Amino acid sequence: MTGFEGGQMPLIRRVPKRGFRHTAWRIESAVVNIGDFDKHFDAKASVTPEALKEAGLLKGCDRVKVLGEGTLTKALTVQAHAFSVSAKEKLKKRAAKRKL
Repeated sequence: MTGFEGGQMPLIRRVPKRGFRHTAWRIESAVVNIGDFDKHFDAKASVTPEALKEAGLLKGCDRVKVLGEGTLTKALTVQAHAFSVSAKEKLKKRAAKRKL
């Protein structure tokens, strides 16, 4: 019988397993909430990764992901590498109000 080793622990179970790890290709992003924009930026300001660093909202990472936590009361132009679904909805809703 193949794989049978006479009652001792089979070789395949003794050898440590080394597998695929996604951490080698993971992209680190700094997370910023929409509610933080109202506190740190004036109306009609342009929110870029550089402006976020100057405001002290980014530390370490160059990539920015905007999350939809909080409320947005000012009309802002936001540039980031990634947006959550709720953040996109809130920004589009605010842009639609601005056009009216």
